[in-house]
Amino acid sequence: MADVSDLVRRRLWELRRSPQEAARRSRWVIPAEVLELMARGGSSFVSEGLARPLARALDVTETRLRRVAGLPDVPDPRVDIDTRPHLKVVGQER
Repeated sequence: MADVSDLVRRRLWELRRSPQEAARRSRWVIPAEVLELMARGGSSFVSEGLARPLARALDVTETRLRRVAGLPDVPDPRVDIDTRPHLKVVGQER
């Protein structure tokens, strides 16, 4: 099971984002040094108040971050949105 430090490391890598850029996206609620420490596998405790800024910094939903951190879920109005692709296969008809 993935933990918060795995999520931080993976998302920073996927987004090609430095800890400084992620700290700026969190509106400086989470310092770059803390994000760097988390990405290296250091302390990864996330409190209720840090869940939203950290999710913003990593471009993930707050629900996803809370699930990984072991925090209780919050209501998400997007949970019922169907995102399956509605594609029609085009080809030769037989």
